[in-house]
Amino acid sequence: MRLAHSTDMDMPIEELSFEAALKELETIVGRLETGEASLDESIALYERGDKLRQRCADRLDAAQSRIEAIRTDAEGKAAGTRPFAAA
Repeated sequence: MRLAHSTDMDMPIEELSFEAALKELETIVGRLETGEASLDESIALYERGDKLRQRCADRLDAAQSRIEAIRTDAEGKAAGTRPFAAA
């Protein structure tokens, strides 16, 4: 089933960038809010939207992990965090 007119919506969710996933999620939410979709389409939209939401959450978690590096003391115990220094 085609959800909208964007080619991103035909792509597997795991291949979408954060921005593309978020944009598609916003489109799906808007579509569901109108109430114009049939019940079956609404269910399909909701299911894809839930997967997109999880994709976005996973990408944000991964980004946060990259941004924060754990700082350790001389004994190797966590002593705090510092911003991730991208190379």
